[in-house]
Amino acid sequence: MARASARAIGVVLCAWGIVCGAAVGALAQEQGTLNGQVVDALGARVAGVSLTLTRDGSQVGESKSNADGVFTFANLAAGRYQVTATAPGFQPRTSDAVYAGPGVRATVEVVLEVGPLQQDVVVTAEAGQVLQSQTGAPVTVIDNQTLEALNKPDVLEALRLVPGAQIVQTGERGGPTSLFLRGGNSNFTKVLVDGMAANDIGGAFDFGQLDTAGVDRIEVMRQTNSVRYGSDALTGVVNITTRRGSSRVPEFEYAIDGGNLGTFRNGISLGGVARRFDYFSQYSYFTTDNNTPNSGYHRSTYAGRFGVALGGGTNVSGTLRWLEGRFGAANAFSLYQVADDSVSENDQLYGTITADSQFSDRWQSTIRFGSTGQTFEFVNPSPSGTPFFGSYLGDTVTLTGANGATVTGRAILDFGGTYPSRFDSRATRRALSGETTVQVIPDLAISGGARWDREQGYDDPDGEPMLTRNNGGAFVEARASVMNRAHLSGGIGVEHNEVFGNEAVPRFSAAVYLRQPSAGTLGDTKVSFNIGKGIKAASVGQEQSALFELVQGTPVAPSVSPLGPEKSRGWDIALEQGFGGGQYRARVGYYNNEFENLIEFLNRTALVRAGVPADVAAATAFGGYVNSQSFDAQGIELSADAVIRRVVRFGASYTYLDAEVTEAFSASAVTNPTFPNVPIGQYSPLVGERPFRRPANSGTLFVSYVNGPAAVTLSAYFAGKRDDSTFLLDENFGNTMLLPNQDLDPAYQKVDLSGSYAVHRQAKVYATIENLFDKEYEASFGFPSLPFTIRAGVTVRFGGDR
Repeated sequence: MARASARAIGVVLCAWGIVCGAAVGALAQEQGTLNGQVVDALGARVAGVSLTLTRDGSQVGESKSNADGVFTFANLAAGRYQVTATAPGFQPRTSDAVYAGPGVRATVEVVLEVGPLQQDVVVTAEAGQVLQSQTGAPVTVIDNQTLEALNKPDVLEALRLVPGAQIVQTGERGGPTSLFLRGGNSNFTKVLVDGMAANDIGGAFDFGQLDTAGVDRIEVMRQTNSVRYGSDALTGVVNITTRRGSSRVPEFEYAIDGGNLGTFRNGISLGGVARRFDYFSQYSYFTTDNNTPNSGYHRSTYAGRFGVALGGGTNVSGTLRWLEGRFGAANAFSLYQVADDSVSENDQLYGTITADSQFSDRWQSTIRFGSTGQTFEFVNPSPSGTPFFGSYLGDTVTLTGANGATVTGRAILDFGGTYPSRFDSRATRRALSGETTVQVIPDLAISGGARWDREQGYDDPDGEPMLTRNNGGAFVEARASVMNRAHLSGGIGVEHNEVFGNEAVPRFSAAVYLRQPSAGTLGDTKVSFNIGKGIKAASVGQEQSALFELVQGTPVAPSVSPLGPEKSRGWDIALEQGFGGGQYRARVGYYNNEFENLIEFLNRTALVRAGVPADVAAATAFGGYVNSQSFDAQGIELSADAVIRRVVRFGASYTYLDAEVTEAFSASAVTNPTFPNVPIGQYSPLVGERPFRRPANSGTLFVSYVNGPAAVTLSAYFAGKRDDSTFLLDENFGNTMLLPNQDLDPAYQKVDLSGSYAVHRQAKVYATIENLFDKEYEASFGFPSLPFTIRAGVTVRFGGDR
């Protein structure tokens, strides 16, 4: 990984040096200009708005928007400017700071809303930036204010607040963590770090390693978008954005806290702006012993973002996120009462260089180069448990499922073989993408873009790649507004992947307002609709052990096709209603997803059962991967949000999921003699059953109170019973330690509380309690949960604009 990290850092720093050189050379003598427009939440231009221009916190100009909502501030000296807009019937709104100066064409759009419950700008739904109010896509934005209120070190805890999202962490803090969106598999979500794909080859991503250090906001789109993002975006997209410096006076921050279970965290950051340049860096270290033997965890994280405003309306920024972690993998302790002595280590690096250009009021573009490197190492130094005829057993345990079924016995913890047992993997990705948007007429925009990436997989971190893929894609998308009541978006993408060739994916989205926003008791009424297709390529292991690859060189090879893409077809419809002059908002939605052509490993018998000719199956040693599985997922999402008297923020959601496996040839039913009439899926769910670890019922709650120097936040996540498996073999390699799959995992609740108090303008004390009521819960059967954990500490800040 050291070599990959050095290369990626070298690429980022080299490009950054070129950018900085270009910035210095771009300086011109003319004064700067700031152009902009004022619109309402639906994009209608607002005339006669009072505008105040500030530079570095001081007022330097006033104006009003014209009949088209347009305004201009000319003859500006170099500096960072903000525009504050006020108009009757709307909430005052201040824009983000933009740089205007010699040779720079600065533009800003100020969006006015009738109430304090603001709609965010999102980037995952469509090309460019669009307000949530102007898209039908279901997008949740977790902003910096929410992250600070939660005061938790893990990104995964913030993701629990997303409707339709289930977070499953196998073990205590640091354990592998999966995100299941709207019933899809854990590798069906595209994960972006500052716009760069962060998934492993094949879509997998471990959220258990992501620290909140340097994270400014998290955007979660709960709908397929392979049109823009290609492979892996079957059920949605998660985009994590790094914070950028914003204060004229450099701001330094240091935070330190500690708690029970040997928990300790500290972090240091520095950020600010200097004329054309902005900068931000943060380093964080976190460690905990957890509550189970050999489950200690530590990680180090660095996050940085550096930007420069060039001449001609171009802004360039570079980001870098590095993390390194080590986790004691004690295994499912409850199933053995013996802790395994395995250890997993990971090293991840994500870097991007992005250029955003505003060529005119109607034409903008983005070009991005990104580099990622991921190394994973798992070592089992010696077998754990009691030796027993070539295997190693845990202690005698009694296991009871939430369905009431019980078994008693000993399960195999480790198998015989050569120790230390080691597994290493490494993956890299280099990507170049670009997209542009042209506002053809005020109510119609056309976007297009292309993307190229090179994926490489390694089984030896220091060796040569065992797999290389050069993939690409292109898309075109149109966005239209009809009388400021209907907002329509549609596009088509074409993806080329070296595994499955070419595939086209369409998508359409609509947001229609039956009532427009108003300051009355009953506000806007919005109906949204989305439909689209998604695709996902095979992982490294799937490609190498695919039936197609295994039979090459045999007489049956011409009759076997390569692995095709995994596919999704999804649609949703929702109704949103505003209340109380924009203080409250409620949403009810229905979604329906079909997942087909999914890849599974079939032994030779199962291959024949799936329709593979017997001579083809016989040409393999054990079997191979083929596209043969499918399942459906549909459900209902309810959510409510509120801002009350500007001091209370409230959010709650409930999700009902109905999912069913419709086709699977790897899921052979086995029987435990204790339950002779109950078919059990040992390693995967049976046809007609629910996918594992996805609750039919789940919910979230968030309440935050901020008043003066004091802040208190309560957050909670609720999950109902889930189907699952013990995945166990008994001492005789039999099935006596299996329990029926249905409702195996118990329902659980995780309630957390955090609070802070500013004891000084530059100092704040805080405390966070996770698992407030010390409830024992299992996100997956047999794995211990995060116990009652309390952290308390202090944050000090120096500098910054006050």
